[in-house]
Amino acid sequence: MENNNIKIHVVKYRWLWMILSALFLLPGIITMIYASITSPSHLPLKVGIDYTGGTVLQYSIDKKVENSALTALRTALEKGGIENPSLQVINMNENASNSNTKDIIAVRTKFIAEDDTTTANKITSVVKSQYENSELISTTSVGPTLGKELFKNSLVALALACLGIVAYLSFRFQFDFAIAAILALIHDVLFVVGTFAILCYFLNVQIDGLFITAILTVIGFSVHDTIVVFDRIRENLRYYAKKMSFGEIVDASVNQTLARSINTSLTTLITLIALYFFGGVTTKDFVLAMILGIAIGTYSSIFFASMLIDFWKDKQNQPKRA
Repeated sequence: MENNNIKIHVVKYRWLWMILSALFLLPGIITMIYASITSPSHLPLKVGIDYTGGTVLQYSIDKKVENSALTALRTALEKGGIENPSLQVINMNENASNSNTKDIIAVRTKFIAEDDTTTANKITSVVKSQYENSELISTTSVGPTLGKELFKNSLVALALACLGIVAYLSFRFQFDFAIAAILALIHDVLFVVGTFAILCYFLNVQIDGLFITAILTVIGFSVHDTIVVFDRIRENLRYYAKKMSFGEIVDASVNQTLARSINTSLTTLITLIALYFFGGVTTKDFVLAMILGIAIGTYSSIFFASMLIDFWKDKQNQPKRA
């Protein structure tokens, strides 16, 4: 294996990758901390009715709705007897098949029982008073008990997935490789969750069960991509440990797997981007989480995880002071 084929120097610029990762993560982490302190629920993200319970009524609107216009609608709903309504504008794709629907207004309120038609009718009449041609297109309700159960099950699923990955990586690789892969996984999840914390705070985006599904998928993709690079590093160590330094082997291994990693990610991202712009409104946040996760997972497997393992080995090989 010749050294002159190296195109990307992960080891040489490892401090640059550390700074770049910090720039990726810090805005989201700061937003999560601030939201946890200031929000009534003390959660870093705004959770949907999947986890809190409640009812969401969605209305099709035949014109574009500005976020500023929601204030008047919220005031009208409160005067109509609706307690603490939460409103969100869902922007429709311009090429949507139903040209009469320009935007969708989602009205979230406390749980409305199936036999309680009065509350739903109140909300509908208020919305129609503001938007004459509006039409109720869907009603979704989740009871408070079921919401808490779903939230607990989602956390259990995440915990079990992480424990399974830790066990597998510890068995498959040396412990230091496993730690680097796990830190890369945390890096990727923090980026996606942090980005959504920003979207939740500034754009009133709410996460649901599909978001947890996206996070689990991102975890799997992140580990898969990192394992490909680590496998090549381990394979090259068997043959070139006496001829090359560990840093040179890391650089060479990254460049050997670079085309595969980028091509795999690009084909997936092209599909997801098409789905984001031409797919349904209800899956937009799920697809966005996937796009963010796969993009950052490709970056972390090439630069972050490889840099970490080289940094750790470098520290191990430093002579101890007397």
